Amino acid sequence: MGHCFSLPSSSSEIHEENEHGDGNAVVCYGDEFGLDHYRPVHRPGSVCSIQGTKAINQDNAILYLGYGTEEAELCGVFDGHGKNGHMVSKMARNRLPSLLLTLKKELDEEPHACQEDEALKWEKACFNAFRLIDRELMLQVFNCSFSGSTAVVAITQGDDLMIANLGDSRAVLGTMTEDGEICAVQLTSDLTPDVPSEAERIRACRGRVHAMKAEPSSQRVWLPNQDIPGLAMSRAFGDFRLKDYGVIAVPEVSHHRITSKDRFLVLASDGVWDMLTNDEVVSLIWNSGKTQDMAAKLVAEVAEATWKKKLKSKKIDDITVICLFLQNKEQPSCTADV
Repeated sequence: MGHCFSLPSSSSEIHEENEHGDGNAVVCYGDEFGLDHYRPVHRPGSVCSIQGTKAINQDNAILYLGYGTEEAELCGVFDGHGKNGHMVSKMARNRLPSLLLTLKKELDEEPHACQEDEALKWEKACFNAFRLIDRELMLQVFNCSFSGSTAVVAITQGDDLMIANLGDSRAVLGTMTEDGEICAVQLTSDLTPDVPSEAERIRACRGRVHAMKAEPSSQRVWLPNQDIPGLAMSRAFGDFRLKDYGVIAVPEVSHHRITSKDRFLVLASDGVWDMLTNDEVVSLIWNSGKTQDMAAKLVAEVAEATWKKKLKSKKIDDITVICLFLQNKEQPSCTADV
């Protein structure tokens, strides 16, 4: 089961492929706060979400074109976990775009705002938006004690790219080398207890970090005196029982200047990255010969097939991909087998 959308650069219509979809993947475009007005599309992109073997797809994603200005885009992938993870990821997906624009506008209206760097204002707005969303989640009727969501969000403003990340979803750039080869550049760090600085913070707050016997290579977060919940990430929305023990909702924010060598941006949940490497995903998109509007679906379907092959159809994670093309793609001279 999956939900895929694409938007070619030459069209003003959403092209939808709904395979028993349930609205997990959304493409929208509009005025500053609405989602119902079309603006000229600056860059083509696509988004696809495929449900795994769980009862419900806990991933949610948004590709927002014409985000505040005609030359801006927002992409976001939110990977929920726990009993109500699908609700956490959906609320974060639905709330973040308008909240972020509101906070940025407030910063623009402050005295001496014109003297402050635009990138810094976006960064401040992002930190505030993540903090407020986490606070709002505490007030929801659904329980978020052991339910939460990752978030990887990218905002482009012309050639400026900002990435904000919570957890183990990932942003990867497909860029050209001096030799004319496509290569992958990871723009985010996987924020998990495997990272020494993340584990140090959790332990300093009396949380426990250790692996399960069944998965000795993956560290997890546990309460001080109970063997629960075994959280695989160190930063997330929700998960409020762990917020006193070092799990935080503070994003790691980075900036990148888009150059003529940068071809496309991929955001995806760990349902992709657990099966495919950065290089495999980037090469798959570049060498497939598929059109730009099929890129996200292609990656999602290959990841799903890899899950089935490696695990013999036992467990398949939810898989969500966004692909945003940054230039007009130059087709390579040859294609690779997929």
